[in-house]
Amino acid sequence: MKEGHNMIKKNIVLTIFIILSIFLSNQTVFAEKKLKVVSTVAPITNIIHNVGGNRIDLHGIIPEGMDSHTFEPIPSDIKYIAEADLIILNGMNLETPTEKLAKSRSKKGSKILKLGDNTVTKKEWLFDFSFPEDKGDPNPHLWLNVAYAMKYAELVRDKLIEMNPENREYYKKNTNKFLKKLEQLDKAIFQAVKTIPEKNRKLLTYHDSWAYFAKRYDMKVIGAIQPSDFAEPSPREIAAIIDQLKKENVPAIFGSEVYPSKVEEQIAKEAKIKHVTTLRDDDLPGKLGSKEHTYIGMMLDNMREMIAALGGKADAFSAIDPSNIIED
Repeated sequence: MKEGHNMIKKNIVLTIFIILSIFLSNQTVFAEKKLKVVSTVAPITNIIHNVGGNRIDLHGIIPEGMDSHTFEPIPSDIKYIAEADLIILNGMNLETPTEKLAKSRSKKGSKILKLGDNTVTKKEWLFDFSFPEDKGDPNPHLWLNVAYAMKYAELVRDKLIEMNPENREYYKKNTNKFLKKLEQLDKAIFQAVKTIPEKNRKLLTYHDSWAYFAKRYDMKVIGAIQPSDFAEPSPREIAAIIDQLKKENVPAIFGSEVYPSKVEEQIAKEAKIKHVTTLRDDDLPGKLGSKEHTYIGMMLDNMREMIAALGGKADAFSAIDPSNIIED
């Protein structure tokens, strides 16, 4: 009787052991099934992170602070691209070398998602000072328009669900939370811009990143310091910019974290206006892992600098939390 009882105990223990082994094995398989996702510029990488969270293995290949227009992937990037299940680009000819590499070196069955090309039609492309129409490449900086950033998040959600349907509810829940924060940011920008005197709602920047932003928030881009070849402007071009600033009575010009230039200082000094050097379009603020090191954090920093320099008030942004919806 005792031996039979011991045998039953042994069988129970063995059964529990087998169940645990299967469970742990399934957990390992689940972990190994994370989608490998490669992206490019930091703001887009952060948008993807807020949607995919810990269910994807995400790597952004363009280092922060590097010119995304001229970036060439290095040999170590090839490994990430070759192993990726999904490669997410802004598109609109921003990352041409990376796109060529993705098409030639990605594995069989991998997907490429171009966010910009799926957000606006060619009729909605904007050409301007740094991106003239005769050169064929549109201004690609859609993500500075928060409405377009929201569309980016939705496109990422839909592609992740398509490729990884077992995590459908997770991706949907994350996206819904993130969209609510972006809606709050979008409304705050509208409110803050209204506090700027109408005559001051003009932007002259070093790099011409703000075309889609200006169109949404009722501002006007009157020029860019950097020519379309991304070189420094000539003395004649500098003189023309200074004359334009005086004529337009613009209170400030805006430089870039990525494109430091002494020419800006000269222009601001001769035009007798403010010189703001800290606008960002693809470089996130704060240290990696800090709550400010996000797409929303970047936009908040930009707005506080821009609104104040143009004579407006940034009070509308005080209640906005820049942190990711998912912990890093």
